[in-house]
Amino acid sequence: MIGIDVFRRQIKNVLYNCLCGNLIRKVNLVKNKTCSLRKSATVSVAPMMDWTDRHCRYLHRKISKKILLYTEMLTASAVINGDESKLLAYDDCEHPVALQLGGSEPKLLAKAVKIGEKWNYDEVNLNIGCPSDRVKSGSFGVVLMRTPELVSDCVKAMLDVSESAEITIKCRIGVDDDDPYKTLPEFIEKMHLAGVTRLTIHARKAWLQGISPKQNRNLPPLDYQLIYKIKKMFPNLHITINGGIKNNVEIKKHLESGMDGVMIGRAAYHNPMLVLRSIDSEIFEHDYKKNRFEIVNEMLPYIDRHIENGGKLNQVSRHMLGIFSGQPGAKIWRQEISKYAHKKNAGSKILIEACKRVLMLQQEIKDVDPLNKG
Repeated sequence: MIGIDVFRRQIKNVLYNCLCGNLIRKVNLVKNKTCSLRKSATVSVAPMMDWTDRHCRYLHRKISKKILLYTEMLTASAVINGDESKLLAYDDCEHPVALQLGGSEPKLLAKAVKIGEKWNYDEVNLNIGCPSDRVKSGSFGVVLMRTPELVSDCVKAMLDVSESAEITIKCRIGVDDDDPYKTLPEFIEKMHLAGVTRLTIHARKAWLQGISPKQNRNLPPLDYQLIYKIKKMFPNLHITINGGIKNNVEIKKHLESGMDGVMIGRAAYHNPMLVLRSIDSEIFEHDYKKNRFEIVNEMLPYIDRHIENGGKLNQVSRHMLGIFSGQPGAKIWRQEISKYAHKKNAGSKILIEACKRVLMLQQEIKDVDPLNKG
């Protein structure tokens, strides 16, 4: 008979091997997920307040299967205390999708990360770049670039609790009278030491005194060369460039200049078909390209479900105004939606009728982008 001590050692070894095996599998799973996420981060759509909600992201995913999508910024306190379903729910097709948080309290951010992971977000991003009035008054966003030690504490707290989501940051090149060629490398170094391995840098300084948040979109001038320099200084960091990027030609130029990723903002929102439609084939070498009418058609079941669940047409259709931008019939499309989508009992039939009017006009003038033909 086997001795009791030997039996205990055998059981202990079996349990140890099981635990080690599970740990190794978990590490490999996270590693594989991170690699896949970083590939998607080659091109991403920026988090934009009041714009990149779940309906906008669903539309963008119908246009591109590969790009990385971001939520609007949500404060950590809102995530913790608010209606989780209302704030965080999304369609599974949106993956890969990142949750962007705003905040400056490490404990609250850590709690928000755990909630984000419960909702299976692939990434949680800390906003250190937004210059809006709400951000300034709330002690989060770009003002945090002035307190890198606090940001480090926030990042460490988020990393400590994260089990599946990659923790990243998004910042600007500097604030107000900072010399970004001095302060930005110092800031990035501290983020790197805190554990950050992927970040997005907006190529403009933020001016918190003297100009409005809207003016911060165009002033001061962009400095892409500084971000190229940062990439050379920190070759092991995955760095995404952001700011003023309008089309695939510019996306390719930045990638060819050494950037790991490119983030596009308002251009992707206002003219999603022009900016996003060819990214899968040209950047990701994935043969997927739908025309404008096909995209509208794929949105109809989603819209019907949204309305059946108590939603309104204009909550979705407002993000679709730019689908025909630059094409014959774009004005008709916008007018039809703007005129009828907000009305009581408005449904997907309004979009069908608008499509018919656009198609009739295009057939009359026969001056249509070949990929636009339905």
